[in-house]
Amino acid sequence: MTSPERAQDPGQEPPLRVVEVDPFDDAALAAWHQVYAAAEAHDLGDLATPWQLAEVRAMMQRPGSGSWQGAWAGVLGDGPDAPVVAAGWMRIPLLDNLDRAELTVHVLPTHRRRGHGSALLAHLEQVARERGRRILATETAYPYAAGPAGDGVPGPELARARGYVFGLGDVQRRLRLPVATDLLDRLAGEAAGHHAAYTLRSWVGPVPEELLVGWAELTASLMTEAPTGELDLEPESADPRVVREREELLERQGRTSHATVALDADGAVVAYSELVTTVHEPGRAYQWGTLVRRAHRGHRLGVAVKVATLRLLQERRPDVTQVLTYNAEVNDHMIAVNELLGFEPVARLGEFQKVLEPRG
Repeated sequence: MTSPERAQDPGQEPPLRVVEVDPFDDAALAAWHQVYAAAEAHDLGDLATPWQLAEVRAMMQRPGSGSWQGAWAGVLGDGPDAPVVAAGWMRIPLLDNLDRAELTVHVLPTHRRRGHGSALLAHLEQVARERGRRILATETAYPYAAGPAGDGVPGPELARARGYVFGLGDVQRRLRLPVATDLLDRLAGEAAGHHAAYTLRSWVGPVPEELLVGWAELTASLMTEAPTGELDLEPESADPRVVREREELLERQGRTSHATVALDADGAVVAYSELVTTVHEPGRAYQWGTLVRRAHRGHRLGVAVKVATLRLLQERRPDVTQVLTYNAEVNDHMIAVNELLGFEPVARLGEFQKVLEPRG
């Protein structure tokens, strides 16, 4: 989500035309992605975390059974050389959260404040409504100094102007690598005495078959077990087939998963942590989920799985120099764990929600 808009003067430039992007049209998708990436970089610089073009192409061409995704370009004029100045993106879950649509809008910095963002967002909302979705979710990144809700910052203000309500504030944190071995040893040692009845297991790539069902069940609960603020969310589908589809997608995107789980005495998966790298962003890794089942909390398993996964990453990928992650502002426990490892706050992400009124 980018800047707030004012009404466009039709005498200044052609009206905005919204066109759905064919993900198999390389030129159209590249033009769309260029706007999306430029807007992200303008707002956050080297802290921006856009999906890369090859990753988006893989995602949209073969999205799998769990969700549908689409892209729309805001184009000025009708000719073949008409420039793309705005980029819209929508994801619709297909196995869970069936009344929800996730959407974002980006506008080229040189074309902001002309009504393009509002026009494209209105179009996406109409598409979502036609697809039977009434809960619309969007997110927007902004500098850390702007405060939790991003008051007065362009992206959050556009969302509010269009009727979206602030639901949850996240903090982006960065960890510089390598983390000293003695620090990892100390943290692992301090935690070990609290989880002697558990076993840790780490791997790179697909989830081992014997852990697949437990992994699917635990990771599916992340979105609702982590703080959700005022957002209306249901647990995700725990179908193991979706996990395998996701892994196949990661391979096509050039991404690699590094993961650790904690197993209880019966061999059940009760905690996990996952770090993901991509060939398209050398030197960078992303912390994805970390979660401990409620019944198994209090045993320092969160620290244990994060430390083990970080060790794995540093052993296998010594070229990675930073890890980026997001934590809900109110997630005190996970923030404390990350601070032990050395994560520092660098930016923010606001999650907004809008509930469509039923048609009369």
